[in-house]
Amino acid sequence: MIFEENISLKEYTTFKVGGLAKFFYIAKTKESLIEAIKKALKKNLPIFILGGGSNVLALDSGYDGLVIKIHHTKHIIQDTNVYAEAGLSLRKLIHDVNNESLSGFEWAAGIPGTIGGAIYGNARAFGVNISDIIKEVEVLDKESLEIKTLSKNQCQFSEKQSIFKKDKNLIILSVILELEKGNERKIKETIEENLKSRRERQPLEYPSAGSIFINKEGAEPSSVLIDKAGLKGTKVNSAEISQKHAGFIINTGNAGSADVLELIEIIKKEIKFKFGIELETEIQIIK
Repeated sequence: MIFEENISLKEYTTFKVGGLAKFFYIAKTKESLIEAIKKALKKNLPIFILGGGSNVLALDSGYDGLVIKIHHTKHIIQDTNVYAEAGLSLRKLIHDVNNESLSGFEWAAGIPGTIGGAIYGNARAFGVNISDIIKEVEVLDKESLEIKTLSKNQCQFSEKQSIFKKDKNLIILSVILELEKGNERKIKETIEENLKSRRERQPLEYPSAGSIFINKEGAEPSSVLIDKAGLKGTKVNSAEISQKHAGFIINTGNAGSADVLELIEIIKKEIKFKFGIELETEIQIIK
């Protein structure tokens, strides 16, 4: 097993921002992922697990450790249960469950990234959380190197939160989802409606990390607050608060991580000053 060296993280993130990872490895099987982690631990290397590269910001200074890109994608559909490994793209999974006329995953249409990343951040769209359809999650405990199975309750899901954000020793390997039989035509129609809604509302034509802030239950969405604060279109060099959707920061040229972080701080300060609300970032920073 050989780690690549000095690999640009800009090429592996949807924001198209970031410096070099000192070491980089693409894990195409669960077994190779585990071996890579063991090797990194022996060398005392910091480890960052990367999925599809959305919802993350890589620093221009790079990462002085090992970035492991999850790329194990095995999945099995059996009746209404779906076994999916963490590296499987949401797009591929939506396509395959639709072909089996399984309903319950239409909400994820158009979300970039992998099933592992969606579980990590308890992805949500159109009023549905991924935790709503999770039965159990298989994980590797990085500390003990044991493989464990966590029930939905043990995953401690809440609004854009999970145990995996709190306990960095737990690496998501796979999941079992519980879907239900549906009408293939209706499923396709819902998927098309959701994709259309995303195209109309989100700045998909620019690199971004997706929604920057967590929308807290019972509170106004962060995008609404940012819009009300008059911050749409605010720029720091090539980083800009989208005119189309104020919850997105877009890379309009050659934005750096410092530009994005400065813009995030501007938003936080303005929202705190005008509304007394402290926004919490949703994106992970590779540091």
